[in-house]
Amino acid sequence: MLVATSVDAREPFKIFPPKLDSRKSRWDSGMAEAHQAVAFQFTITPEGIDLQLSHEALRQVYLSGLRSWKKRIVRLKNNVITGVYPASPSSWLFVVIAILATMYTRSDPSMGLIAKIQEHLPASGSMSMQCQTVVSAVLFSTLLWLSLIFTMKLCLKQLLSYHRWMFEQHGNVSTTTKVWVMLVRIFSGRQPLLYSYQGSLPNLPVPAIKDTVKRYLESVRPLKSDSEFERMTNLAKEFEDSLGSRLQWYLKLKALWASNYVSDWWEEYIYLRGRGPIMVNSNYYGMDFLYVTPTPIQAARAGNTLHAVLMYRRRLNKEEIKPSRIPGTFIPLCAAQCERIFNTTRIPGEETDTVVHWQDSEYVAVYHRGRYFRLWLYQAGRMLSPREIEYQIQRILDDPSPPAPGEEKLGAFTAGDRIPWAKARKEFFSSGVNKRSLDCIEKAAFFVTLDDDEQGMMGDDPAANVDRYAKSLLHGKCYDRWFDKSFSVVIFKNGKNGLNAEHSWADAPIVSHMWEYALATDSFQLGYNEEGHCKGDVNPSLPQPQRLTWDIPKQCQEQVAQCLAVAQPLADDIDFHVFAFRDFGKGSIKKIKMSPDGFIQLALQLAFYRDRGVFCLTYEASMTRLFREGRTETVRSCSSESCAFIKAFENGEDLEVCRRLIRNASEKHQMLYRLAMTGAGIDRHLFCLYVVSKYLGIESPFLKEALSEPWRLSTSQTPFQQLELFDFVNHPDYITCGGGFGPVADDGYGVSYSLIGEKIISFHVSSKHSCPDTDSHKFGTQIRKALHDLLQLMTINQSDAAGSEQNHSSKTQNKKEL
Repeated sequence: MLVATSVDAREPFKIFPPKLDSRKSRWDSGMAEAHQAVAFQFTITPEGIDLQLSHEALRQVYLSGLRSWKKRIVRLKNNVITGVYPASPSSWLFVVIAILATMYTRSDPSMGLIAKIQEHLPASGSMSMQCQTVVSAVLFSTLLWLSLIFTMKLCLKQLLSYHRWMFEQHGNVSTTTKVWVMLVRIFSGRQPLLYSYQGSLPNLPVPAIKDTVKRYLESVRPLKSDSEFERMTNLAKEFEDSLGSRLQWYLKLKALWASNYVSDWWEEYIYLRGRGPIMVNSNYYGMDFLYVTPTPIQAARAGNTLHAVLMYRRRLNKEEIKPSRIPGTFIPLCAAQCERIFNTTRIPGEETDTVVHWQDSEYVAVYHRGRYFRLWLYQAGRMLSPREIEYQIQRILDDPSPPAPGEEKLGAFTAGDRIPWAKARKEFFSSGVNKRSLDCIEKAAFFVTLDDDEQGMMGDDPAANVDRYAKSLLHGKCYDRWFDKSFSVVIFKNGKNGLNAEHSWADAPIVSHMWEYALATDSFQLGYNEEGHCKGDVNPSLPQPQRLTWDIPKQCQEQVAQCLAVAQPLADDIDFHVFAFRDFGKGSIKKIKMSPDGFIQLALQLAFYRDRGVFCLTYEASMTRLFREGRTETVRSCSSESCAFIKAFENGEDLEVCRRLIRNASEKHQMLYRLAMTGAGIDRHLFCLYVVSKYLGIESPFLKEALSEPWRLSTSQTPFQQLELFDFVNHPDYITCGGGFGPVADDGYGVSYSLIGEKIISFHVSSKHSCPDTDSHKFGTQIRKALHDLLQLMTINQSDAAGSEQNHSSKTQNKKEL
């Protein structure tokens, strides 16, 4: 922006940069290259116009623009490739040549259509007969090619709608499935890009009302008394026979035109319309390597981490990331959530929030000691090297300037209730310097916190320090994270890192995929020199990171304090226990021919029963990304089969009886998981029926009660998706402990777990100090014991069976006496 200043007519008329406020050290420009120099300046004199150009500034503007155009061209090319997939653009030329070749053999493959096209050519009078024939043949070939592409996409979509293969036992594959596998391979094409399968993924089906009601009643049977279950059955029957059919009709109508009948409502009503804090209640976190910190230098770790994340974004923009698939298969998963990883922010509203996504920005917003900075990560169209980013980060760390009044705890707005933040944003951040600075944060690629604390497994009490590490990643000081950003990278003083992610725009596997790549690239590709600094040279001419400026009035500062007063007790109330279970892993579980996930879920059920003496409604997250724009579904892990096993096991029943019951429970869990993945779950269907009822203004006692039941045990597995990036054999300490989330119910537990390699299972257990019935450390002890007890049950030798059975019965008798 250039400012014209009026002066005496005898003096030269100049256009020059404005004088900056003393609190601003450089331009608030959209390009880093314009911070140091003005591209041009001209002076009007009696002799004419004196034009001065800054060639270096123009060069940098040119290079930056060139990078932008390259990105557009790559995006256009990828859109073409994805649009014609599973065919390739070059196949068009093959079809054209084939049609022309058959025509020269005096045969007509178009059955007269080429002649019809030739008759209606608009410029036929200006072309020779031969030219008209060729043009008509090319047009016919193009139409034929597009028809073949449409047919192939349709066939692939129908093939991907087949899910019976999931329910077949290993080693007992039907002929239908074998033929299906062959056809999918034929129609899947070769070398797909990230979004190649999006147009071929099937839509999520709407389950039948009777099936959903039946499965719901099965899921709550072990949790209700006979009288309660009879009352619920009557409510369900009344709903199925009357209101349910009407609501189902509207839902099927939506499914006809919507890409996914669940996802938009799920994002809006479960996430964006929530008016409480998203910190702890919605956001989740991911950890660094548990046992290793690649460098103790904070700026160096930030340099490699930020560069690695940008490398992932570059691969994402070029669609060079391979499409995600179901592990061990070639079945693709929806990649739609990947589109909003970067440059995305949740914007507060008084009634509902919105998720806004911008085009790629070339900077990140950085928080350190109460100050906010804009850090440019590109110069003259190229990405800064890790060493250059380290240099810039160190400049921020060395900056002695104090925070502006009200700036230090400004992030508390994003940690408190949403309505006060929405009102304050409209009142204090809709214009002027505050709007420019807020726009800088919200439009940044992502957010970065340079934390002054040291975290990780360290000191005299490493276990307790890991728990504090988890709490810090989840909520920090309640004002040093920007919880509205799609994700925030946290770099601690001792070089440990981690991230905090907002949940509405995507689910954990999407962020986990990016974070796995960043961790592996940081340590195994980029690396550090002997002093712990990033490799490479420093360019000292880089412009200084730009301090964001604020004008926060007293009234706004008071509202920040009120938001912090809401967020701080919520953060203080969280009780975390994080541990890596190293006694055995999925390798041992697979040897007893059980599903590792089913085994862990049964262990969690057993641990909860021992902890509380009752069973509870249990939430396990499953994905529905087999379908277009699919997100999650609930696996109700507490089943009649799992309860029957636990009661028998705790009552000292015969070992063979317990083994039979645990296998029944595991098989039931696998069936529930498969049903959830294939669109036949319970909870998303009930949720959407409830939304329709609200739109129609109709109250349903069945839906209201079914959806108000608390999830006192909320669980989720965070799977490793890129095992090829890690070497657990040669580098066994380079493992991440996964991530976690806060408890869903005030009197319940949140449990996140990861199967790491063949020998480690990590657990993140959360609860609330304010509930006298929950204790995360106590529950963690119960989980360890349950895992050992279940494995012992399934691996005990026959020769030891009698003695172990006697010991088992003795322990049970002692429990009864106590």
